[in-house]
Amino acid sequence: MLEKRWIVKESGDAKTVADLAAALGIDLALSNLLVQRGITNFDDAKAFFRPQLSNLHDPFLMKDMDKAIERLERAINGKEKILVYGDYDVDGTTAVALVYSFLKSQGVSVSYFIPERYLDGYGVAIRGIDHAVSEGATLIIALDCGIKAVEKVAYAKSKGVDFIICDHHLPGNEIPAAVAVLDPQRSDCDYPYKDLSGCGVGYKLLQAYCQHSNISQDVLLPLLDLVAVSIASDIVPLTGENRILAYYGLQRINTQPRKGFQAIMRRSGLHDQPIAIDDIVFRIGPRINAAGRMESGKTAVDLLTAETDKIADEVGDIINDRNNDRKNVDRSITLEAINIIQQDPQLQAKKTTVLYNPDWHKGVVGIVASRLVETFYRPTIVLTESNGLVTGSARSIPGFDLYQAIESCADLLVNFGGHMYAAGLTMKLENVEIFINRFEEMADSMLTADMLIPQVDVDGEINFSDITPKFHRILKQFQPFGPGNMSPVFLTKRAYGNGNTRIVGTDSEHLKLELIQENAPYQPMPAIAFSQAHFFEHIQSGKPVDVCYAVAENMYRGNITIQLRVKDIKRNV
Repeated sequence: MLEKRWIVKESGDAKTVADLAAALGIDLALSNLLVQRGITNFDDAKAFFRPQLSNLHDPFLMKDMDKAIERLERAINGKEKILVYGDYDVDGTTAVALVYSFLKSQGVSVSYFIPERYLDGYGVAIRGIDHAVSEGATLIIALDCGIKAVEKVAYAKSKGVDFIICDHHLPGNEIPAAVAVLDPQRSDCDYPYKDLSGCGVGYKLLQAYCQHSNISQDVLLPLLDLVAVSIASDIVPLTGENRILAYYGLQRINTQPRKGFQAIMRRSGLHDQPIAIDDIVFRIGPRINAAGRMESGKTAVDLLTAETDKIADEVGDIINDRNNDRKNVDRSITLEAINIIQQDPQLQAKKTTVLYNPDWHKGVVGIVASRLVETFYRPTIVLTESNGLVTGSARSIPGFDLYQAIESCADLLVNFGGHMYAAGLTMKLENVEIFINRFEEMADSMLTADMLIPQVDVDGEINFSDITPKFHRILKQFQPFGPGNMSPVFLTKRAYGNGNTRIVGTDSEHLKLELIQENAPYQPMPAIAFSQAHFFEHIQSGKPVDVCYAVAENMYRGNITIQLRVKDIKRNV
């Protein structure tokens, strides 16, 4: 078990915290959370707690949006056939479902195409362009990909097919010569919010079209569930526009979910409880992703656009089966990868992990990379073979710019893309060893010793007696949680088990316990501490511990109670 370091955030300015607490009628601990998030006055707090769709930015502030709408309008008015093209992950498939569903509702001649992970690889594929030509499509709307498709866009143009690109990944040195390239990450784009998901950029395209065509924005409300799932699954910041879109998207999922989501929720045990961001990240998103990982991402779009319960259930069964396959494969490969590292002292001594096995399943290497980061806590790349090339996924740790490190090896790569914490890359086999060595050298120059110790970011110290029903009610309104607005983590010192501590879990790895504090009203707090069974004897013997935790809810047999989700425990002697 890796020892963790606790980083307690600085408290906000005392006067600002006190003034805000008085203005909102909340306690100082909650006010401090707001100030830490840059919310310092009543109006800021109102915008945070009561997000409004009317506060979304004007979509025409995005570079090339006017060109995109002009071309889209011309295609619709001229009854051209449009092909909606997207990546095979959750962000890509939700984006395709979003734009396809809207255009279809407007009576447009539209179809969709999802590349195959093994056959086509990531991004815009020649096969997709040829498919558009064979269907007579003259406009491709590319979603969650395309920002580096310089040659592919030129090829399409030679075939009489135009491109509108809606992407959110970092551009390369050259922007494709598409009719319009919508990407807030462009250095020449002044759009105020840079962190949209790919589906979010697609939403801005539709928002702009409705605005230009005097169509009520209300027609987009049923599509917000797709945007929320993309935001959660692609791990983009839950700030600014993403917070607004996710807030209303979650409302939609919880009140009027599309038939495809209903089918997934029934198969993941979520059909009778409120859906939060974590439920999407850990239960809904992986099932949708499994379609593209194990077989075809098109199946995911089929699910998300299903118009009847019968179709949704049929496709839902297929996707659930693919997800079970995915879990078996990624578990097997993860165990194999961990074993390789544990038996090789040289690998253990490195600051990075880069593993290559031509037999590993391409669809799960990203998941395996994430699992290895959790286990060994260092930047990780897992590579396999596909179509005669070595390809794989990379995952990072806080503070390490993965994209920058990979970019420094660009001369060894056929292509790459991504962002600071996750990326994909492809290279020739003869470059693998050179790449491994150079990537390690780059990481060695960028990583400090502290960065390789897992950290728990603590928002503030409180007592258990502070966790009143009102405290919890207001804390819930901080949702939706995610990057940029993580579920607050609190520290409580010198806590004790009240004798109800027990080890749980199929491998006896977790603790279920009740915690109390000295010199405080007797208020046992139910808690769950995952992967921390090694503290059982210390707690059971009556010795004190310091705990950091999130305040969560536990549903059991229809009853909802407050439960502490313990992030880490330290012995207090």
